[in-house]
Amino acid sequence: MSDDRLRMTPGPTAVPEAVRQAMGEPTPNPDLEPEFFEFYRGLTDKLERVYRAGDGTDGDRDVVVLGGEGILGLEAAVASLVGPGDRVLCLSNGIYGDGFTDFVENYGGEAVVSEVPWREPLDGNVVADVLDRHGEFDVATMVHCETPTGSLNDLEGILDVLGDHDVLSIVDAVSSLGGTPVPTGKIDVCLGASQKCLSAPPGLATCAVSDRAWKRMESVNNPSLYADLGPWRTAAEEEWFPYTHLSSNLYGLDAAVDLLLEEGLEDVFARHEAAARRCRERAAALGLEPYPTDEAACSPTVTALAVEGRATDLQRAVLEEQDVLLATGLGDLEDDILRIGHMGHNARVDRVDRAMDALEAVLS
Repeated sequence: MSDDRLRMTPGPTAVPEAVRQAMGEPTPNPDLEPEFFEFYRGLTDKLERVYRAGDGTDGDRDVVVLGGEGILGLEAAVASLVGPGDRVLCLSNGIYGDGFTDFVENYGGEAVVSEVPWREPLDGNVVADVLDRHGEFDVATMVHCETPTGSLNDLEGILDVLGDHDVLSIVDAVSSLGGTPVPTGKIDVCLGASQKCLSAPPGLATCAVSDRAWKRMESVNNPSLYADLGPWRTAAEEEWFPYTHLSSNLYGLDAAVDLLLEEGLEDVFARHEAAARRCRERAAALGLEPYPTDEAACSPTVTALAVEGRATDLQRAVLEEQDVLLATGLGDLEDDILRIGHMGHNARVDRVDRAMDALEAVLS
């Protein structure tokens, strides 16, 4: 494996030098030393700024950081809000949207799936119709950026509909947080992760939680110990953690968030848009089309190209011949989608150009 390999994948993303250095710093005992709790509170304050960026609402959210890969946040949100017999509307236009149903059923909930074709975005009108036809729901789940298909769902209208029906919302924003605005102020539990647009190593899940979500957790009997958000509401202020935290990972995440805030989040979002636009332009010049049928639904953090039956061969050739790592699709679409991740530290036009030069060389 060469040191100059370019990894243009939709997570884990490239980790800047400043983040790697921060992870090598001496760390206090996360269970016993007051300095660490002070540091953790400072980190969550910074993350609140990331969650609110471009949101445009006044809703306050408590941010907590869990010690585990991003999937822990998804499970913890469901485990904390869904009890036996609770009805959950799972909105889906992709693998991760579908995946919420497993969590719901594992914790005894009744999952009702509302699915649209994977090449299309979620539709607020469809959601309103489902709510009118199927009665009351306790919780709804959805994905902001469906990374496997490169789709970004416009959730504003959907969240308004859910609010009108008093349905709590869980949103997977793992692949969008820090790369594009997320309507956090309308979301009850908004989930992120360290290894995507934040460009820190894998190992941490971030959660922005509303007051009404905290309140609902009080009435849900969560059978899980590790996947339980409830204790985190007061942990930092009371200076204890439900388990020993991942101190070095937190130091790395803190440095990564500092880089975003120093750059300015509006500039960060513009950088992602520019990288995505260049990627689609270069793809079009090669005769390749994005997988989403509507370009407006294409994510600014990852571009998925429709390459029916060729993805794995192209991925292998680009890696072996050009030392550039791209990603394929997932599941049934593994060989039909080639993905270029331009998120976090990799959301730069020059890096997109190198990746697309590599792909062009293989195709020529």
